[in-house]
Amino acid sequence: MPSRNIVKTYVENGYYHIYNRGIEKREIFLDEQDCRVFLHYLKVYLSPIEELIEQNNLGMRYQRFIAVNLSSELDLLAFTLMPNHIHLLVKQTTRQAIIKFMRRLSTAYVMYFNKKYARVGSLFQNAPKAILINKDEYLLHLSRYIHLNATKSRSAINFYNYSSYPYYLGNKNASWLKPKSILDYFKSAKRKSANDIFSYQSFVEDSRNASREILGELILEDDN
Repeated sequence: MPSRNIVKTYVENGYYHIYNRGIEKREIFLDEQDCRVFLHYLKVYLSPIEELIEQNNLGMRYQRFIAVNLSSELDLLAFTLMPNHIHLLVKQTTRQAIIKFMRRLSTAYVMYFNKKYARVGSLFQNAPKAILINKDEYLLHLSRYIHLNATKSRSAINFYNYSSYPYYLGNKNASWLKPKSILDYFKSAKRKSANDIFSYQSFVEDSRNASREILGELILEDDN
C-alpha cells in the first residue's frame, strides 16, 4: 500500500519536507566520499546557472548539468544526510520542480553508488516522501529538527559536516543553499551575544523547544 506522504501533486511556491531512505533501511552513505558526492550533486543541480557556466569555462565538466539545472525552480532551505536517509526542506516555484529534482538527484547518486560498490538495483526505498508545510512555525521547527538530526548522529561519519547547520551558523557558505528566509525570522530576536545568528543557534539547541511534538506527522520517517 503506498505511503500517504508520497505526494502525487505539488503546488507552486510551496514549501515541502522531503524524506527518503535506503531500501530495507540500508545505509546509503558508507564513507565521507559518498557524502561529498551527494553534496556535489546538490551543488550542480541548484547553483545559479551563471556560476556553473563560469566554472565550466575554467575546464570543469559541468556542461551536462547546465542543461538540467533547477536553480530557477527550486530553493534548498535546509538539509541533512544521515547513515540511511536524507532530509530536505525545499521551496519550489513550479509545480514539477520537486519531481524533476528528486529524480535527477536520486538517479545521479545511485549510479555513482552502484558503480563504486559494484552493485545493481534500487538504493532508495520507493519514491521520496514529501509533505506540504503551511505554517511558519512548522517551517522553523522543521529546520531545527533537521539540524538536530545531524548533531545527534552516532555514526563514525560526522553528519554535522554534511548538513546545512554549519551554513546557518556562518561557518560555511554556498550559493545553492538558501537559509535567509528562515534566518530572517530571528533578525529581530533579542540577542545574547554579538553573533548575528546566535538566536537561531539558541532556538535549535535549547532543549525546551519541543519540535517533535509541534511537528507531529510532518516528521516523515515515523510513517509506515
